[in-house]
Amino acid sequence: MIAVGTVVLKITASDNSIIYSGVLTIPAPAQQPQVTMGTSMGTIVMQLDPSKAPISVDNFLDYVENNYYPNTIFHRVISNFVIQGGGYTSALAIPATPVLFAPIVLESGNGLKNVRGSVAMARTSVIISATSQFFINTVDNPTLDATNAGVDGYAVFGTVTSGMDVVDKIRVVPTSTQSTFTDVPVTPVLITSATEQ
Repeated sequence: MIAVGTVVLKITASDNSIIYSGVLTIPAPAQQPQVTMGTSMGTIVMQLDPSKAPISVDNFLDYVENNYYPNTIFHRVISNFVIQGGGYTSALAIPATPVLFAPIVLESGNGLKNVRGSVAMARTSVIISATSQFFINTVDNPTLDATNAGVDGYAVFGTVTSGMDVVDKIRVVPTSTQSTFTDVPVTPVLITSATEQ
């Protein structure tokens, strides 16, 4: 049985003399933070992977800790592709309150794949452009994986551990084109809360 903590370790010879005596410390595994995201259609829990995507995780948690996500929406919903959110209000405006942090480097090619239920950073065609927006893959999307790490692809930084049923409800909502935005839910899908566990 593997445990976490300290244990006294003694090694004895065949004559019962002590060869070694000491305290062995078994560290806890690296912490993988979780974010619970409330939406108008239910709750989604995401487990983040700072060992593979430290910059993306830190960036996402900065937005969570600064209460950026509440009152933003999933503004891009494509059933057999992704649901994308975290960048606009229901008026399709950038939130006026908390500050946007500087764009982060692209951590694509980190070993995490754009498979169903994975969470990745959204960006423009500019490599270093990801800020607050993220997406959840609704299907396996290998075309979003990097062919050249840090140069192309989309950086996965977590996975949905609870609430894929909510993701599946969001992915099939009716959408329309609004102004310059395509695939916008007709009835806004609101992010109501985002808290780190």
